[in-house]
Amino acid sequence: MEKYLIVNADDFGASTGVNRGIVECHTRGVVTSVSLMVTGHAVHEAVSMSREHPELAVGLHWDVWGEDERKFDIDDLRAVQDEFHRQLDEFYRFLERAPTHVDSHRHAHREKRLMPLFRELVEPLGVPLRGDGRVRFVGGFYAQWQWMLTNLEYVSVPFLQRMLRDEVGEGWTEFSCHPGYPSPDYAAVYCAEREAEVRTLTDPRIRQTAEELGIRLASYADYKAI
Repeated sequence: MEKYLIVNADDFGASTGVNRGIVECHTRGVVTSVSLMVTGHAVHEAVSMSREHPELAVGLHWDVWGEDERKFDIDDLRAVQDEFHRQLDEFYRFLERAPTHVDSHRHAHREKRLMPLFRELVEPLGVPLRGDGRVRFVGGFYAQWQWMLTNLEYVSVPFLQRMLRDEVGEGWTEFSCHPGYPSPDYAAVYCAEREAEVRTLTDPRIRQTAEELGIRLASYADYKAI
């Protein structure tokens, strides 16, 4: 059985700098899929970029908080359901097709009470929901595991190479990532770390290591097709 790896960049549409970093990691690196924030400040630019790069699979990144700490009661299941349908409708309006996968900002959908609801909401789409078991999710490539405490080792080339060796088994695996560049339209505690992610994800050693390990880089669109 083959090893398939999806490298998915979250927060597409959050800002012009995030968009630029993600597309660079797709064209020069190993990013194969993105999750679109229809709530993002630069969503229109992201949609335009996605049309210029048709091999980049685009899923829905359900978001109710953003980076400006908007208030939203995720315990209100009716509100969650309504907001999911609203954002899915926006996705269809922007891209004129269904998302290739669904996940959420800050993994909100994986809250104990929300996961069953999201399984129900996503099921008619026939696409994977992050954490539903169809694609093994690995989220270790991240540089700020404590609030505002950065450790770039966790987004370094050696660390990602180790993840490729230790975390990718037979079948389908997703590595999430958050590349990007600073820009005036984005203020977040996880910002400078994004540039380090870009450097690692575009480093030729990563693709070389994947090839040596027999790992096939694929996208969520490929998951549905294979």
